[in-house]
Parts: sequence; C-alpha cells; structure tokens
Amino acid sequence: MTDQQGRFVWYELMAHDTEAAKAFYTKVVGWSTQDASVPGMAYTMFTDGKTPLGGLMAQPEDARKMGAPPSWIGYVAVNDVDAAAERIKRLGGTVHVPPTDIPNVGRFSVVADPQNAVFALFNSPNTCDAPLPEPGTPGRIGWHELSAADWQKAFAFYSELFGWQKGDAMDMGATGTYQIFSVGGQAAGGMMNKPPMVPVPNWLYYINVADFDAAVDRVKTGGGQILNGPMQVPGGDWIIQGKDPQGAMFALVGQKT
Repeated sequence: MTDQQGRFVWYELMAHDTEAAKAFYTKVVGWSTQDASVPGMAYTMFTDGKTPLGGLMAQPEDARKMGAPPSWIGYVAVNDVDAAAERIKRLGGTVHVPPTDIPNVGRFSVVADPQNAVFALFNSPNTCDAPLPEPGTPGRIGWHELSAADWQKAFAFYSELFGWQKGDAMDMGATGTYQIFSVGGQAAGGMMNKPPMVPVPNWLYYINVADFDAAVDRVKTGGGQILNGPMQVPGGDWIIQGKDPQGAMFALVGQKT
C-alpha cells in the first residue's frame, strides 16, 4: 500500500468543447477516454491503458462569463479534506469550493495558496492503493511546476501544509532560482518566481511522452501552440510548454529518440 498523502493524484481539465479536448489529448499523448458521467453532469475520464489518471468536464458557465480560460487543475491527496481546507485558510490561502462529497468516489475541495495559485484537495479510499508509476512513465504526469509571485513564501506554505521537502536548487541566471521539491523522498516538481509576462501565479503539469519530437509534431498538427521550447533540461529530458487549441496551458517532457 502506498501512502499518497501530499502527492498529486488526479488532474482535471475544464474545457469549452469537451469533444475537441478529447480528440487533442488522445492524439497528442495517447490517452484513452472513458465515460464517467453522473446524473446532471457529463464527465469523461482520461486513462493510461486501464489506469484512470484525470478527468474532463465542461467549464462552468459562470467561469466562462468571467473570461476564465480553460485550464488544468491538480488534486493533492490528504487524509482529511476538511482539516486541510481549514489549515489553508489559517495559512492565508482561499477555499473556492468548500469540502464536498462525490458519491462513491471521495471528498474534495478547490483551494488556492496565499498567492492565488489554484489546486484541489482530495481524499478517497482508492488513492492509497494506487502504486506509484516509475519516473518517466509515458502517459503519466511526470512533473508539477509552480510559477509563484515569491517561491520561497510559496514553498513555506506547501511545506507546512503537505510536508514537502526541498531538493536541489538551480540558478537560472536572470530568471532566478529554480527550487525542486520532493514528496516522500521522490522529486515531484519545482518552484520559481513567475516571469513578468505571466499574469498570475499558477501550476503547470508536465505529461511524460515516449517520443518527444513526434509528440511535439502532434501538438502542432492538432492545433496546439508551443509557447516555450523545445529545450533540454538537467538530466537529459526535453520539454515544451504550450497551450491546447482552447487555451489551456500544459507541458510535455520526454526523451528524443
């Protein structure tokens, strides 16, 4: 049994056109989809083989009217959603969706850190049984990156909340420090101060792909946009950061073949 406390365990895309989003990500990443709709709400699961790893739903109408773009959100496993949501408020964060039950699935809450980067809390009896994939496994989310207003204050928040630990730190010159964080001794992502052109602090999720160049080509032919990269990162992997055809930010990471 794996202790998932403090780990990202689920990822959800809110899109304007769910059928178009399905077509894009299944083509680019190789995911499959499975209908998981419930009465009153259409919901699709993205799967890697038979393993569910994320969800897809229509962006709420009120968010669209406010001009919010489609986006991905990551869910972090906690032992007690209600207690974690209260702690977030005490630490200066915000609870956007209060702790809510999903029948026969679990309990969740949508929250933001004190710098307004949005993420979610999740608890389910199923998450503790899911084995951790090997690092770099194609089709899985392999890296979690926070662009913060002040990464040091952000790290203090997440460390207090989830027990994340500091890993290596890299000097990126004018961009500043890139601080790797680990969960349970395994590197899980990085934090940095956001560039001036990035409007708000945010989380970005890197999807592992088997053939990097081929996946980048599929992004372009599928109507996506490459914003940064391709670039090689320490360790030898290559990355791109981009937007899907509806404007949701995502990233790819993998080896060139």
